[in-house]
Amino acid sequence: MDSVSPLDSQIEKLSVKLRSSKLPPTLLEKAESMVALLRSDSSKIDSVANYINLITQLPFDKQTTDNLDLKMAKQILDKNHYGLEPVKERILEYLSSLILQKQSFDSAQDKNASGQGLRAPILCLVGLVGTGKTTLAYSIAEALGRKFERIPFGGMGDSKVLRGQSRTLADAEPGLIIKSLVATQSANPVILLDELDRITESTRADVMGVLVELLDPEQNKAFLDHYIDYPFDLSNVLFIATANNTTNIATAVLDRLEVVQMPSYTDTEKMEIAKNYLFPKIRTATGLTQAQITIAPDVWANVIRPLGYDPGTRGIERVIEGVCRKAAKLIVDGKVQNVAVTNENLKDFLQI
Repeated sequence: MDSVSPLDSQIEKLSVKLRSSKLPPTLLEKAESMVALLRSDSSKIDSVANYINLITQLPFDKQTTDNLDLKMAKQILDKNHYGLEPVKERILEYLSSLILQKQSFDSAQDKNASGQGLRAPILCLVGLVGTGKTTLAYSIAEALGRKFERIPFGGMGDSKVLRGQSRTLADAEPGLIIKSLVATQSANPVILLDELDRITESTRADVMGVLVELLDPEQNKAFLDHYIDYPFDLSNVLFIATANNTTNIATAVLDRLEVVQMPSYTDTEKMEIAKNYLFPKIRTATGLTQAQITIAPDVWANVIRPLGYDPGTRGIERVIEGVCRKAAKLIVDGKVQNVAVTNENLKDFLQI
């Protein structure tokens, strides 16, 4: 009895993977023809295997069920963010629109009517560093019960990073949009387009051109990644953008965004955020218990302004992290069992 060669075995595994997948018929046919060609020319087997492994992971038929409870959404926003009432109200209005569209869509589906993806303006959270833009995007995903993925645009120097490269090129790979879909295993995730204003100047026009296609509901239902070379429907993806300012964002992109200005925090707000949001989170992340470290109430005024005025909370977060790390070292070294930070010993814990 002839033994099966390693090559034939690998080709058969690829065929089995395709047969057990739920790919669109035309893409399946295309992939099967690629496998068939391997039987006469196996020189591209690694390339074909990588391609098939990727397309069979794409969530063509997978998506999460949206949470349509506006009260729960408000609770999540209030839990994750202190203040920012005008911004949170705008987000709740935004979610309300999505909820009504979703209900209308589901009703149409029940009547066997044809439906479209959600059509909501794409929020662009604009504000200075540390004002909560990225965490608000996380909260929107949590409120909807959707998977979340972040794409950083800071320093992006090539539109192929978004759209992928043709498989004819050496070391070709899919773009970040397709990678995000594979990572979330969902056709309707929330994808954060972070820091749109920080794209490299030399390639800004090309990247903005891809963004227009991504954000336009008439175009993104057939988004073409050059590596996949097959259209993927992005109409159910919820895109959210952030920027420090809108100066470097193309007009055509801005036309597809709804800008929401993020205010700077007052000292009173920053004190509440530091005490009730940042400190508990950082304390837990450092491995400390509530009994092992306390910070006196009158210390917070000095914690929030160690280096002068800061419109956001990024600097405060670093200060609290430094305090917690020093406390953790003292405890692990066996010098103390717990730490009480006061104005008298605060300088021993500040790393500035």
